[in-house]
Amino acid sequence: MTTQVAVLGSGNWGTAFAMILADAGCDVTMWARRSEVAEAINGGRNEAYLPELDLPRTVRATVDPAEALDRAEVVVLAVPSQTLRDNLVEWGGAIPSGAPVVSLMKGVELGTTMRMSEVIAEAADVEQDRVVVVSGPNLAPEIARRQPAGGVVACRDMATAERVAAACATPWFRPYTDTDVTGAEVCGATKNVVALASGMAEGMGFGDNTKATIITRGLAETTRLGLALGAHPQTFMGLAGVGDLIATCMSPLSRNHSFGVRLGRGMTVEEATAELRTTTEGVKSCESILTLAQQHDVDMPICEQVVAVIRDGHSASEVGPRLMSRDLKAEKH
Repeated sequence: MTTQVAVLGSGNWGTAFAMILADAGCDVTMWARRSEVAEAINGGRNEAYLPELDLPRTVRATVDPAEALDRAEVVVLAVPSQTLRDNLVEWGGAIPSGAPVVSLMKGVELGTTMRMSEVIAEAADVEQDRVVVVSGPNLAPEIARRQPAGGVVACRDMATAERVAAACATPWFRPYTDTDVTGAEVCGATKNVVALASGMAEGMGFGDNTKATIITRGLAETTRLGLALGAHPQTFMGLAGVGDLIATCMSPLSRNHSFGVRLGRGMTVEEATAELRTTTEGVKSCESILTLAQQHDVDMPICEQVVAVIRDGHSASEVGPRLMSRDLKAEKH
């Protein structure tokens, strides 16, 4: 029997994941905020976000969230992380009871420092055992070309994770199940901030030694934060951890990396935002991630310097010397 899936959000990753679901045999109804995007999707192509992708016939779109959610057996949320709460206040009550609610978002909410699964549970009154997180090295343009990739499907309830994994398993997309929701979310949010730093280094003309150092120390920061929040250590060595970190920090397809490159070349945050014209989650969430780390007494120097650039207006060229002049210590710390 065909699974009915609602995908709320019509950006790059929401569109690519809708294609994954359709390839796996699901009927997918997407919600788009703008009518022209919905019309384009119904014509077989999301021209605004992934114009190179010919969408399967089993993907359609609407501007009515209630219509998208009607009779949905699985609900996928793919809106920008900082708009999630407002969206759920608007239409979260229409989410069918019993349906797994899947988060594709990688951020930490400003003000509350809540992870996306926590926002879903609170704002939409969804039980934690129904909240699923999908994370991993999944750059949307490569997914759109159906290049082989894997991801993590995490839920406190393994049966629910397995149900969602079955709905998105294709010959070229391999989901792995896990119960570590916290670890998957910390990895997904923090890697965006590390990617900004890696991009800044590239934009300033530094090479792979520098970027590898940032990535490795960024993984250490991510792990420290995750463990302080109760995550499982092995998560950080998996697809949601080091896998996603490498892809996001090294690929020109990564919006966070590309944003960082522009900052490294001397652009302001406003100039980089205007040029990319798309949501860059690390820019939106870096301050809340740093606040969360400070609340748990976790040292995150890379995140701290990214915030100095994004929030405080310091230049990228100022932050590198600050990192290199920190007190010497053993690598494992």
